[in-house]
Amino acid sequence: MSEQAAPAKDAGTGEPPEADRFRRLAAQVVAGPPWVVTVLAVLLAMLVGAVLIIVSDPEVTATFGYFFARPSDAITASWEAVSTAYQALFRGAIFNPDATATFTDVLRPISETLTEATPLIFGGLAVGLAFRAGLFNIGGQGQLIMGAIATTWVGFTLDAPGIVALPAAVLAGLAGGALYGGLVGWLKARTGSHEVIVTIMLNYVAFLLLGYLIGSEAFRDPDNPQPISKPVNEAARLPHLFGDSLRVNAGLLLALAAVVFTWWLLNRSTLGFQLRAVGANPNAARTAGMSVGYGQTMAMLISGGLMGLVGVSQVLGTANANNALTQQIDAGLGFTAITVALLGRASPVGTVAAALLFGALQAGGREMQAAAGVSIEIVTVIQALIVLFVAAPALVRGIFRLRGEGGGSTGLLAKGWNG
Repeated sequence: MSEQAAPAKDAGTGEPPEADRFRRLAAQVVAGPPWVVTVLAVLLAMLVGAVLIIVSDPEVTATFGYFFARPSDAITASWEAVSTAYQALFRGAIFNPDATATFTDVLRPISETLTEATPLIFGGLAVGLAFRAGLFNIGGQGQLIMGAIATTWVGFTLDAPGIVALPAAVLAGLAGGALYGGLVGWLKARTGSHEVIVTIMLNYVAFLLLGYLIGSEAFRDPDNPQPISKPVNEAARLPHLFGDSLRVNAGLLLALAAVVFTWWLLNRSTLGFQLRAVGANPNAARTAGMSVGYGQTMAMLISGGLMGLVGVSQVLGTANANNALTQQIDAGLGFTAITVALLGRASPVGTVAAALLFGALQAGGREMQAAAGVSIEIVTVIQALIVLFVAAPALVRGIFRLRGEGGGSTGLLAKGWNG
């Protein structure tokens, strides 16, 4: 009787080839391209976005029909379309020079950018931490949903003053995401289950559980005909930082605290050193006496907790007017967080920068659509192109004719950044 063949293992690491490929890819994400290449990738994505704005405007494309007769018409129309769109993007995301009547109007664009960036900071930190440990946390959607479910339940059931209700709701969301993520780490450590497959499957479990709960008597708001949960008590909601007319709330402060914690964990703690060692070379870490399974479990536990805080910011913050749980509570943030972590090179500071960029694009995209008539989907395309170009640094170097890791002074800057 023939025996079933054992999975092939890499001779150098003793791991299955698939696991080794994922670990090496995670290491490449952490190393990332030089920051100059990243900036050029953003500029290149904006240039491609400009081309899309031009070709999607029928009035502009009409001028190209007689381009050789009067090329100035096409050039002028293209410039006006692109400049109008990007000026609207700037007004909606950073500063609107026409809205200076009150201090609130001046702060509104920045407030929208910070509001959009807050959940992305949590999510980017979560995915980046897993990258550092050599893991791919594709289960952000499920962990986010479980955190949102837990924080919602505490938020509408706990009748207590804000000093008790708000911390309890936040901790519930943190625990919900952490337990869901920790389950993945435990399964990987004990059974060798691949975290990518497990997290994807658990995303479906969480999404279907969410649909069941918001339709059940325990969660559903009896006063609302739509499938939506009971609203969170006022005491459990995150307070606005600059008045009720601006959406930015205390979730931003939690996000900044998470950045400090993650930086400290990775760079100053024994556990962080163990996580990085496991991510760099699990066999070497095991030889040094470290428990690889413990490191993987803790990495997914903390990563899941950070993802749970995305759900907290969605429910207790300003993601919806009712501060309630809905079927769309994840809003694609679980997967957008992966792109933020990639762009931020899985570092806490880089994640903040990437989240602010994506938040600005999202906030400015609404103004661009309203004022310039450009579809907000263009912003989604620009975000995807940024990640595409960052993931292909050789392409960016080739387009801008950079030598080596950046060419000349760029190469020195790159070595200084990576050193």
